[in-house]
This record gives sequence, structure tokens and C-alpha cells, in this order.
Amino acid sequence: MTVTDPVANLQTLIRCASVTPAEGGALTALADMLLPLGFKVERMTAREPGTPDIENLYARLGTEGPHLMFAGHTDVVPVGDAASWSHPPFAAEIADGELFGRGAVDMKGGIACFAAAVARHIEKHGPPAGSISFLITGDEEGPAINGTVKLLQWAAERGEQWDASLVGEPTNPDQLGDMIKIGRRGSISGFITVHGVQGHAAYPHLADNPVRSILKLTEALLDPPFDAGTDNFQPSNLEVTSIDVGNAATNVIAAKATAAFNIRFNDTWTVETLKAEILARLDAAAADQTLRPGRPPARYDITWSERPSQVFLTRNNALIASLSSAVENVTGLRPALSTTGGTSDARYIKDYCPVVEFGLVGQTMHMVDERVALSDLETLTEIYETFIQRWFENADL
Repeated sequence: MTVTDPVANLQTLIRCASVTPAEGGALTALADMLLPLGFKVERMTAREPGTPDIENLYARLGTEGPHLMFAGHTDVVPVGDAASWSHPPFAAEIADGELFGRGAVDMKGGIACFAAAVARHIEKHGPPAGSISFLITGDEEGPAINGTVKLLQWAAERGEQWDASLVGEPTNPDQLGDMIKIGRRGSISGFITVHGVQGHAAYPHLADNPVRSILKLTEALLDPPFDAGTDNFQPSNLEVTSIDVGNAATNVIAAKATAAFNIRFNDTWTVETLKAEILARLDAAAADQTLRPGRPPARYDITWSERPSQVFLTRNNALIASLSSAVENVTGLRPALSTTGGTSDARYIKDYCPVVEFGLVGQTMHMVDERVALSDLETLTEIYETFIQRWFENADL
């Protein structure tokens, strides 16, 4: 295997059918790439009751600082209808200058390019003046319980410390060089249950229709806006994702109504202050008698998702400047420094070291015929290689 070739690396990884939670041989294939470069490779399996066991990989080259971590995942989402693909989803076939396969951009492509970049750096300059590590999980596309969060804990308990991290998620919306992620909005999900009194639709005075109250409660979550955005983040946004009464009868008032919501929030808030704001809105709406004249406040319960994500913003100049200049040097584009999009495993890494994200163009991720241009694989490898050199030069700044 020629590890300096990102196309060959990616073909090898795609041919491992590592649909979460299956390892599928992908971590073994990556280990085979890294061992000849001098990396010490370790595997750990994380377990938790009620969840599938997950295999993860940690590899390190060097023993001294400064220490740069590359983070990512080899697990992929299901292929859907395999017959709808123009090329088999795990064949890694090339056609018209593109490589097809599940995980091509999300995110085996980023791993393949970083491995190639490290190999090229070693070939030209020898081992880095410090350490490089790969922290690779098999549980990013799944529940994310037995993946990066536990792998970080496992490594830290063994004395591992990092100065910076690059996550190879596909951050670019249209072309390589568009965007570096320097932070992420937080995320909270909640589930509301309004308790009413079941009854006949013709005798509403004998019942208490929970639908009337669930409408007021969800309206209070949607309006007014939570904020107008900040210098680094777009406005916080809440979406009601489900309203349900589970009632098939048109002449029966249901006993309860439920709603689910998710909010992506900026650095105006913390998890704690945002929960308090949401509860205040719900309490006020529960007492609103517009749809329930003469009734006492609506009775409701709320439960929160077990693991909300805190908002974060990376301000490490050496990391951001090294990556930005590498992107501009290779592509001629000055990347936007963005916090848009959903969450990623960077939300765990930020508790250990400064972290940014940069990878391939994400237009086909999770789609049928997920694919990447061969030219993009070469360009990303060149960006990563330049970044490695510049980061080690600037790490102490």
C-alpha cells in the first residue's frame, strides 16, 4: 500500500462495510496504513448497557509535544436502497473522475487524505518535531455514546494530552476552501406532555382538551425569537419536530397531547439559562386562558434529552491561522470561519484542546451515490500537508 496516495487509501477504507456499529475492517485497514509510518496503534472497545459495543482506534507518532490530534470516524450511515446506486456502495469504483462509495466524503475521505498528508510529510521532512495522533471512532453516526467521548477519556486517563485538534468532517458547502468550522451551536431537545381530561367532543365542558394547551405551549416556544444572533453565531432557532395526540377518533377528546422540540443555540445562552427561559415561556403559556377560558393553568410535564451539547467557539490563533493560510496557499481561497450546521464530535474534543473542522465538500454525504472528485482528494491532502508543517512551526505562538 502506498499511503501517500489518498485515492488508494480511500478505496481501501470504503471497501470496509463499516455501517454503525460494525467496524467492518475499517480500523484494521487504517492501522495497516499507520503502522509502517511509525505510529503506535491501540484499539479499545467501549461498552455501555443497552448500547452496542463499539471498536475505536488511537494511534500516536512521537512522544513529545507539541501534540496535534486528527479526529474522525470510520463508521458510515446505511446505504439505503443499494439498487439505486449507479456503482455498488462499497466497491469504491471510479468513474468520470469521481470515486463512489458510502463514506467517500463523510468522512473516510478526510481520514484517507490526512493519512496521505502525514506520510508525505514524513517522506519529505522526517517525523514531525512533536507528535501527531489519530483519534478515530466507530460511533459518530450512531448514538455517539461509545465513541469519541469514551475514547478521549480512555486516552486522557493514560496521560495523553493534546495541544490542538483537527476534525476532518466535510465542512465545505460548494468547493474546497469555502469554510472552516471554528465552533458549533449548542443543542437541546425536549419532550412536552400536556395532561387533559378525555371526553366526548359534543360535551367539551366535561372534558379538558389538551390540544388547546399544546398549541399555546408550542407557539410560546416559537415566538418571540430567542435572540438576534451574535458576532460569531447565527440566531438561536427552535423547531417543534412533532405534535401528537395518538387519537384516531374524531368524536373523542384525547387525554393527553405531546410535542417534541430541538433548539440550536448560540453563545447568548448556556444549557442552564436556556432551559430556564424555555420553562418560563411554558409556564406563561400554560396559564394563558385564550383557548381555555375559565380553566386553571394547563398541566404539563417536560423531559430533556440526556446529553445536551454546549455551544463553543475556538479562539486559538496558531491553529486557525495555520489552517486558514494552508487553505489559501493551496486553493487561493480565503475560507470563511463559520459556526453553522449541526453538532459533531468536536463538541467533546473542545473539553481537551482547541479544535477546528475542515474536510471535503459535503454535498453528497448520506445520499445515494455519495462520491468525491479525485482532484478534491489530492487538493485536501495538499492542504493537510501544508497545515501540518505550518502548525508545528506556529504551535508555540
